Amino acid sequence: MRVWFNRSFSSVHTAIELIRQADREGRFTILHTNPNPKSPVARLAHEFQSEPTGLATADYIDWCVAFCREQRVDIFVPGREATAIAGAHARFEAVGTRVQSAASEAALQLIHDKARFYAETDLPAAPVAEFRHFEDAAGFEAAYDGLRRRHAKLCVKPSHSIYGLGFAVLDEERNSAELLMAGAEYHVSLGDFRAGLEKLGTFRSMLLMEFLEGREYSVDCVGDGGRLVTAVVRRKSGQAGAGQRIDQRADILQATAQLCASHGLNGIFNVQFREAGGKPRLLEINPRMSGGIGMACVAGPNLPYISLRGFADGYDGLEITPVRDGIRVAELARAVELA
Repeated sequence: MRVWFNRSFSSVHTAIELIRQADREGRFTILHTNPNPKSPVARLAHEFQSEPTGLATADYIDWCVAFCREQRVDIFVPGREATAIAGAHARFEAVGTRVQSAASEAALQLIHDKARFYAETDLPAAPVAEFRHFEDAAGFEAAYDGLRRRHAKLCVKPSHSIYGLGFAVLDEERNSAELLMAGAEYHVSLGDFRAGLEKLGTFRSMLLMEFLEGREYSVDCVGDGGRLVTAVVRRKSGQAGAGQRIDQRADILQATAQLCASHGLNGIFNVQFREAGGKPRLLEINPRMSGGIGMACVAGPNLPYISLRGFADGYDGLEITPVRDGIRVAELARAVELA
């Protein structure tokens, strides 16, 4: 079977490597496209081709459909433009290609809009942090006045973002220079932030939220159209170099299964939680592979291979390695030669 991974996040390298390790029968021929011919993934895939840049979404989908037809792609695992591609499955089916989208187009749009996602989420096992939405300085002040009365520490982040870009804890004591000198990452001076909002006028949609002080958990999952097939829970450490602990907490797995069912999640996805008062609270769903997918797979299940093999043949009867709960894992960088 010919399987295409288009341009995606850096974790696609790990995913393809894990699939090739597990595919002892040689069933899958992996294709990868990227605008950068020096991408390390170009050496790892069975076949590599360049991908166009600068195309509008509709034009890019046209290119993808043509690529699938010309390259006889059986399964397409989209990274770039994954949300729009999820709404075009019929076009790909017409040329003989099945698309493994993480969810429907509507579900992906909801997941990516954190303000709407938080407002609509009902998850008693791991409720979202209390939040307010704002788009101007006056909206921030109203939100701050309401939340600060109930929470000692608040944070901000954009409604639409990846990799935690734009997230910051509001520091009420120090200015920006003091925070810089202290090396306080992901912190912003409340006074400087307020002054900046006044100068901006209006800006992109933002969230003001209670800051959750507890430990963070990252759950790497495989779903089958809303059924949680398997999941690995990684508990992150606050100590540099200490790695992460595999911690298969029943309450976190229960919350993850509920989210999978509620949003019809499919293939590989990731869910982030953080503790408050010893109870998990939902941070977000990432409808894609996480950067830590390799660490999760050290614990047993080869998630990229399970996801692809299950999508190709069905999950019934698929042997899934049990998770080695309690082990500590880490990820090491390695150097490679580029072609």
